[in-house]
Amino acid sequence: MVSRTIPVDCFDLVLFGATGDLAARKILPSLYRRFLAGQMPEDARIIGAARSEMDDQGFRDLVSKALKEFVSKGKRDADTIDAFLAQCHYITIDATGDAGWSQLKGMMRDGVVKAFYFSVAPSLFGALAERLRGHGIACEDSRLVVEKPFGTDLATAKQLNADLAASFDEHQVYRIDHFLGKETVQNLMAVRFANVLFEPLWNERYIDHVQITVAETVGVEGRGAYYDKSGAMRDMVQNHLMQLLCLTAMEPPTRFEPDMLRDEKLKVIHALDPMAPSDIVRGQYKAGEQASYVEHAENPESRTESFIALKVGISNWRWKGVPFYLRTGKRMSRRLSEIVVQFKETPHSIFEREGHVPANALTIRLQPDEGMDLSMTIKEPGPGGMRLVNVPLDMTFADALGPDGEEIPDAYERLIMDVIRGNQTLFMRGDEVEAAWAWTDPIIKGWVERRAQPYKYAQGTSGPEEALALMHRDGRRWRDLTEE
Repeated sequence: MVSRTIPVDCFDLVLFGATGDLAARKILPSLYRRFLAGQMPEDARIIGAARSEMDDQGFRDLVSKALKEFVSKGKRDADTIDAFLAQCHYITIDATGDAGWSQLKGMMRDGVVKAFYFSVAPSLFGALAERLRGHGIACEDSRLVVEKPFGTDLATAKQLNADLAASFDEHQVYRIDHFLGKETVQNLMAVRFANVLFEPLWNERYIDHVQITVAETVGVEGRGAYYDKSGAMRDMVQNHLMQLLCLTAMEPPTRFEPDMLRDEKLKVIHALDPMAPSDIVRGQYKAGEQASYVEHAENPESRTESFIALKVGISNWRWKGVPFYLRTGKRMSRRLSEIVVQFKETPHSIFEREGHVPANALTIRLQPDEGMDLSMTIKEPGPGGMRLVNVPLDMTFADALGPDGEEIPDAYERLIMDVIRGNQTLFMRGDEVEAAWAWTDPIIKGWVERRAQPYKYAQGTSGPEEALALMHRDGRRWRDLTEE
């Protein structure tokens, strides 16, 4: 299958925080790979902006180093890198003062897409947006990209939205969540809404429950002090897992358009049931081969969770009575992100002598190997009678769709190009962010008031035993993280 790389319009992309870690690891390598794929125009420009004193050549040296470290060797072509570096420029700028802004205005061109990427702390969003507008750099067609966290609670999220709204309209703001850029996440919508096979079954009559798992093998070392003020609920559930839940549970939009899609996601958030303490399990990894969470956080009294599991209900006609089980954690046995739609068992089995017939399950894998499989029960080949076995109908995207083994593009590659196109489908809207915090805040407030302690769990496991009990009490079980 031949992939289609659709070129984008000429653009000036100003990357604030260009000397930071995210720029080096994700943003700049993603832009290079799109350049290598022929998607970036030859006259597009990337303008790095930060407080560090540096000239164009210094910035190009920094970009070159990032590409060497974070782009695979097979994609590092010397001539292509040189051509890409020629499109990179730099300006020293004061985010909270006036230095550099007049020079930046002079660098911007008319007649091209103007995009501004805030790869900086959220505390600087308002100041940067105000100066872009005040110095006449941004215009009505400019696009503004902001990274999470979008606040730490409802009040701070509202303030961030207000700060951005003072200088930019909502249709200009792109709140980036890299999970939404993953190929499998977008294919979830295609599977549901482009195939008559699934949509009639996508409801409480046929689905027993849904599991959403984002497990990581890494801990919080190196950023423990920051993480300790956040925790798994703020860092993962309120944004990433919430988005996966919404895309799984939402109603079909009338058309595949950004606001129609986001309207349906918002309805799901508004339909979420309030959480009971008995439906939440929090965990914190203890010392093992690596140091414990509290050692990494440098806070022996920490009650912050590095693991969380929740049983979530949705009060609408489609999903009433269908639990959504969410879990995410650090120092787990395996790196894995997946959505499992567990269908109900057949109402009557004619194969009682052959033992239990497993119910069908659709598994959507987000990482590490993007794809999906549908478990089916079939007769085991051979003359030994009607022996039933459960087998997966498996599709790995890299094998099924990648031409000549071509890598599936990184989520940031797709999302940045969507910004240039002006397509907000895979970005969160302000009211969506606020609704998610309105649901999350009472849960966190309850922990604080009860001074709730997280359960300890061993590193390299599936989390605390109490998380297993969360499903066992309902006669269900989590997918085993140790299974390949």
